[in-house]
Amino acid sequence: MKLQVINLEAKKSDNIELSDKIFSVDPNKNVIQSVIDWQLSRFKSRTAKTKQRNEVIGSTAKIYAQKGTGGARHSSRKAPIFIGGGVAHGPKGAVYKIKKINKKIKKIGLVHALSQKYKSNSLFVIEDFKKEIEKTKLFNQFLEKNKLKNSLIILDKNSKIKIIRSVRNIPNLKIIEQEGVNIYDLLKYKNVIFTITSIKTLQDRLSKWKNLIY
Repeated sequence: MKLQVINLEAKKSDNIELSDKIFSVDPNKNVIQSVIDWQLSRFKSRTAKTKQRNEVIGSTAKIYAQKGTGGARHSSRKAPIFIGGGVAHGPKGAVYKIKKINKKIKKIGLVHALSQKYKSNSLFVIEDFKKEIEKTKLFNQFLEKNKLKNSLIILDKNSKIKIIRSVRNIPNLKIIEQEGVNIYDLLKYKNVIFTITSIKTLQDRLSKWKNLIY
C-alpha cells in the first residue's frame, strides 16, 4: 500500500510504501480501549492522603474512666469522632490499583490505532525538514492549507531540531519523536503527521514484532 507524501509548500511529492501488516489491520476497538485505560490509569496522580487512626501521633490512653462519668465510653483522642483524630475511610495516597496489561496487547493496540488513522484518512507523511523553519507563520500556513490544525506531529530527531521553535506556540499541536508514539496521543488528535524518516523508522521497529494478529 502507498501513501502520498506532501511538502511544506503543500505540494504532492512521491509516494511512500507502507506495510499492510501495520497500517491496514482491521482495528479492534476493545484492544485499543484497554490500552488507553491502562495509559490513563498511569497518568492519574493519587496525592490526597489522610491519616488513619493508627497514624495519628499521640497517647493511646483512655481520655477518662470507662464508667462513672455519665458520658459515652471512649478510648483515645485518636478516634475519628474527635477533632485531630484519624479520618475514617479517607484517601490513602498512592495506594491504588494500576490497571495491568501484557506487552503483546500494547503492541497490537498501537498497530490497530495506526491502522485506524490510516483508514480514516487522518494519517499524513511530509518530507523531512532539511532547513530550519524560523517563523511560526510559515508552518501555520502549511497547516491551514492542508486543514491539519489539530495534529500530532511525529518527527525524527533532525527534523525536530529544525522546526521546534516555529511550532511550539501553535495551539492544538503536539510534537513527539517516533520512539514516544503511543495510542493515547494518536487518538487524542484528529490528524497524525509523520516525516518520511520517522514513519520508516517506526515501520522498521514495528515490523520486528511478532504475533501481532489479534
